[in-house]
Amino acid sequence: EVHLEESGGDSVQAGEPLTLSCKSTGYHYSQSCMAWVRQGPGKEREEVASIRYDSTTEYEDAVKGRFTISLDNVNRTLYLQMNSLTPEDTGMYYCGLDLMCWARETREVVPTHWGQGTQVTVSS
Repeated sequence: EVHLEESGGDSVQAGEPLTLSCKSTGYHYSQSCMAWVRQGPGKEREEVASIRYDSTTEYEDAVKGRFTISLDNVNRTLYLQMNSLTPEDTGMYYCGLDLMCWARETREVVPTHWGQGTQVTVSS
């Protein structure tokens, strides 16, 4: 059974950095893709970053240049390094796993497995 567990969420001041982690267990598939999705207060979920099995990454415009997604395949841990945080980055952050991205004609990452989320609060 696939299990994803996020950690690293915290309350920080604007401008400070924060790194989120997502440990995955229960599967072993080299052609999977993963993503970080967040949901701010009163907002819809939005994907902020994704990483494919070929190590290519994509970012939502608002976080480009500030966030970095990376994957440690040995330890099966996904990271999201966040710099220059603003109050707009406040929200619950979820990691997602897409086991079928390799079969999709488009490059979109569509997770089917999710963690429980970790809260990030940025105050001004």
